Amino acid sequence: MTLAHFIRALGICLGCLISSGSINLFLMPNHLLSGGLTGIGIVVYFIFGLPVGAQVLVYNIPLLIAAYRTLGREYIVDVIFGTVMFSVCLDATTFLRELMPVTDPMLAAVFGGVANGIGYGIIFRNNGSSGGLDIVAAIIKKYYSLNFGSVIFGFNCLIMAMSAFFFGMEPAMYTLISMFMSAKLTDKVVAGFVSRKAVLLISERTELIAEGIIHEVGRGVTFLDAEGAFYHKKKKVLFVAVNLTQIAKIKRIADSLDPQAFMIVIDANEVMGRGFTLPGVEIAELLKKRDEEMKK
Repeated sequence: MTLAHFIRALGICLGCLISSGSINLFLMPNHLLSGGLTGIGIVVYFIFGLPVGAQVLVYNIPLLIAAYRTLGREYIVDVIFGTVMFSVCLDATTFLRELMPVTDPMLAAVFGGVANGIGYGIIFRNNGSSGGLDIVAAIIKKYYSLNFGSVIFGFNCLIMAMSAFFFGMEPAMYTLISMFMSAKLTDKVVAGFVSRKAVLLISERTELIAEGIIHEVGRGVTFLDAEGAFYHKKKKVLFVAVNLTQIAKIKRIADSLDPQAFMIVIDANEVMGRGFTLPGVEIAELLKKRDEEMKK
C-alpha cells in the first residue's frame, strides 16, 4: 500500500467515525433518523433492539453482490471498505448515546445533520462510499438513467414516512431538517469550503480591461475566443479567477473603461494552481519582462 492509499483509507475511516458518532450522539437519543439504510436500521433498533451497525452491514450484502454483478469488481472494491468501516463505527460508538449532550430535538437535528454531513463529505472527498443507497442509486442509474440525487431523495422520503408512522410527525419533521443539513454540508465538504469567484467579461475593450486587472488587481487574465450569435462578430471573452474581495475592483475597472461591458460573476470551488494553491508570480516582474521583450 502506498502512502497515498494509506492517507485515503485514513480519511475514509475518519469520515465514518464522524458520521456514525453524530448519529449515536445527536440523532438516536432524540429519536431522529438518518438517511439511507442507516435510517431503516434505526427504526428496527427502536422496535426490536437489533444493533444498527450489524443491520446496515447485513442490508448491504445483497446490494454489494448486485453491484458486483452489474457495476463490476473495480466499483465494489472501493465500496466494501467504506461499508464495513461505517458499520463497525456505528456499533463501536453506541456509548455516545448515554452522553446525550442535547435534549432539544431542533438542536439535535441541526448539529447531528452538520456533523453527519461533514463525515459523509470526508468519505466522498476521499473517493469512498458507505454503501447503502449509493449502491442502489448507481445500479438504478445504469439501467434507468435516473438522476443520482433524485433516487436517494425518493428513498429518504420513504424513510421520512416510516419516521412519521412510528414516532409521529414532529420527529419526522426534525429528521427532514437533519437530512437537509447533512446534504448541504456533504456538498460543501466535497466541493471545498474556500470559495472563489470566476469572472467572464465581454466588452469592446477587453484588452484595456485586462491590463487594468493585471496592474491593479494583480491577477492573470485569459482571453477566450467567442462569436456573437446575432451579428456573428468575433469577440474576446475575458476570464479571470479572483478572491471575493477583488470583485469590486474588477467592476470599477470595467465600468470606468466600458460602462456597456457585459460581466458575469460565478461561484468557483477548488480553484487550484499558481496564485491560489501554488506560490504566485510577481505581476510587476512579468510586466517588466514583457516590455523588454516587446522593445526587442
